[in-house]
Amino acid sequence: MIFNYGIDHLTLEKVLQIANNKLKPIINNTAKEKVIASRQRVNTITQKDKAVYGINTGFGPLCDVQISPEETNLLQKNLLITHAVGVGENIDKQLSKIMMICKVHALCQGYSGVRLKLIERIIYFIENDLLPTVPKQGSVGASGDLAPLSHLFLPLIGEGDFWIDDKIIPAKEILKKHNLKPLELHAKEGLGLINGTQFILAHTILGLSKMKYLLDLADVSGAMSIEGYKGSASPFKETLHRIRPFKGSLHVAKRMRMLFKNSQNITSHEDCERVQDPYSMRCIPQVHGASRNAFYHLEELAEIEMNSVTDNPIILSETEAISGGNFHGQPLAMALDYCSIATSELGNIADRRCYLLLEGKYGLPRLLTKSGGLNSGFMIPQYTTAALVAENKSLCFPPSADSIPTSLGQEDHVSMGSISGRKLNQILENLEKILAIELLYAAQSLEFRRPNTFSEIIEENYKIIRKKVDKLEDDRLLKDDINHMIQLVKTQQIIVK
Repeated sequence: MIFNYGIDHLTLEKVLQIANNKLKPIINNTAKEKVIASRQRVNTITQKDKAVYGINTGFGPLCDVQISPEETNLLQKNLLITHAVGVGENIDKQLSKIMMICKVHALCQGYSGVRLKLIERIIYFIENDLLPTVPKQGSVGASGDLAPLSHLFLPLIGEGDFWIDDKIIPAKEILKKHNLKPLELHAKEGLGLINGTQFILAHTILGLSKMKYLLDLADVSGAMSIEGYKGSASPFKETLHRIRPFKGSLHVAKRMRMLFKNSQNITSHEDCERVQDPYSMRCIPQVHGASRNAFYHLEELAEIEMNSVTDNPIILSETEAISGGNFHGQPLAMALDYCSIATSELGNIADRRCYLLLEGKYGLPRLLTKSGGLNSGFMIPQYTTAALVAENKSLCFPPSADSIPTSLGQEDHVSMGSISGRKLNQILENLEKILAIELLYAAQSLEFRRPNTFSEIIEENYKIIRKKVDKLEDDRLLKDDINHMIQLVKTQQIIVK
């Protein structure tokens, strides 16, 4: 299978398929023609005396300084070198690859004025897993992700470093090994490379891919907790949710009904005297559903961004190059912050369910152990979920609500979307751990409902968990159990559908 750059519609699934080498990216003839035509427009512009930002002028506050035709190539090289000022640890290698995948698609739209040769070199990097090192910090998310993208494309000119396995190797060595010469950047090319939202977008794509699974997993862990708590299935009836038909709530309620299908345990106490369950049990469709609505919104915006041109200036014709603001990260930044809150809430409500399972009500022993006193049982892992929930709450301050002017005031409003993207992924990592602990608790609670049986999917997940973690009888070191559960979540081994 192939993906035609600049022609085909890019989606979350296609980006991940290319990143995992399951989909081969090519530039077909139609896209090549668009790229070549766009490059010719830049060549025509450089032959004229008219100042066009970024092509024959300086950058930012130096946009009023015109550059001679002889110096335009050096201008583009200097741009990459001077803007590569990121700091901190390097981002994950997969993020670097996703950034390149998205940048190539934007360049192939035919509005950026770069040479075909340049794009082909980036595709070579993608196909051969030559992944540049990119520091996490330094982008304010407007005028493009300047610092991260500069680091990403330093290897094109023989600078910077590549990840080779888990080692960092100078780009010059790797290019030589692959018989590749460093490229000389031509007019507009440096700016075309580093203007854009690909750092924000890559974090969005990775975040969405994780969040998609964790949304489903939260439903599963919630359902298992309800089974262990002997909660009611009536709050998930379709008729209830049809009279308040939010898309996310309807979807979650349907999933909960599926997760309780043919559960002997659920039907065994239908006529009990309990009137209602606590909110963290019966309001799962409303809370998980609201988080899904946030996911749907970000997913829609991310797909638009994947298929957009976000550099500057935009080359429309031989006479028109518009210096606009498509590089501004605000459209994604605000939705990323929304999803951070939505993700944090999934952990918040899961922690409450963990607490309920420890209370010793409705046939469950306190702390999920029959030998309380000498044994602490599962008392302490809920401290961990509480700490993770508190950390997530502290990460929910919206960076998109802030703006610090840069570039001597020329860039006087920025999105801070790069920080929004990074924080969402931090919260998601914490959520993986919270749900892992809820699943640990839920599996233990199911032990006290036997010989009752549960739905097929819950029984299967119970078996998956028990292959890694035994039932807790007497106190033991729980660190290993928790780590096993986190690994099951991270590798998406828990069945969600």
